[in-house]
Amino acid sequence: MRSHYAPGAKVRLEADAPRPGEVMLGFGPVEADLNLSRAGDLTEAAANLFHHLHALDAMGAEGIAVSPIPETGLGRAINDRLRRAAAPKE
Repeated sequence: MRSHYAPGAKVRLEADAPRPGEVMLGFGPVEADLNLSRAGDLTEAAANLFHHLHALDAMGAEGIAVSPIPETGLGRAINDRLRRAAAPKE
């Protein structure tokens, strides 16, 4: 299922900042409502991913803007989950 990991809010990837109506899921040293890992640690980010997505979704925003995640190592798996979360709802 392409949208298996999808929260209720629309997910926008590779975001530098939230748009009106969005909350921000950060990675690294960025301003965000929640941050997967301020230190840019992919292991910490993976551990926080689902909890943070659910917590942001519970805030009731229209969308969740997500900072870029490197496509290296564990980042590939994180990005796979995020692409699934961003997929159109079936």
